[in-house]
Amino acid sequence: MEIRLQDYTNVGLATSAPELQNQLVRMAERMEFGLVSAVLMKGPFNAPDVVIRSVANTPAAFLEISRNLDQARTDPVLHRLMQSSVPFIYDQKLYADAGAGDLWEEQAPFGYCTGISVGLHLPNDRHFLLGVDRPKNLPRSESKLTRMLADLQLLAVHAQYAAQQIFDDELEAPEPRPNLTPRELECLRWTMDGKSAYVTGQILSISASAVNFHLQNAMRKLDVASKHQAVLKCVNLGIL
Repeated sequence: MEIRLQDYTNVGLATSAPELQNQLVRMAERMEFGLVSAVLMKGPFNAPDVVIRSVANTPAAFLEISRNLDQARTDPVLHRLMQSSVPFIYDQKLYADAGAGDLWEEQAPFGYCTGISVGLHLPNDRHFLLGVDRPKNLPRSESKLTRMLADLQLLAVHAQYAAQQIFDDELEAPEPRPNLTPRELECLRWTMDGKSAYVTGQILSISASAVNFHLQNAMRKLDVASKHQAVLKCVNLGIL
């Protein structure tokens, strides 16, 4: 289906997340893709304090997997998006070449088999990522592929403008300080000093398993995957 200039303009004029999602889904369908996702983030995606806002028509059965930041940080598509502003095509080969074939196998049943993605890197450490996905292969015609890449690039420019208008204030809002207990903070402080759970336990006169229990609670409250990320996030928040 032919895409008109007004279609791109309508994306850029979206004033709410649902409206932006509806416009992007409509544009993706015109490009012959069933799935679309747009992400505006502050900071690199592998930073523990990254702030992310997104719109997407992610299949309900895939929602929990798609929210796993640790898994996302191993995704070769995301790594490439953060390193370049050039739109590119991905398929199973890209994942296999990066040693992440199992990740492709996990995503493929939900329609994330073949896609086109582009990353726009903006001032103030902001990044806008846009991708469209579908289960079937892309056309072999070079002219059609070139048009798809060009369409996505232009779509990204309009979509990132709307996303910034909608989400920019949220990216600037200070992150709520987690309610860590004194014992959790003690365990994090000793971890920051390089102490193991065993040594920290001796210092605090508790068991190593108790130290790990407090660290796990702190990691959960901070929404991070490791005690070292928890320490870094606390430092960034001014807690440690």
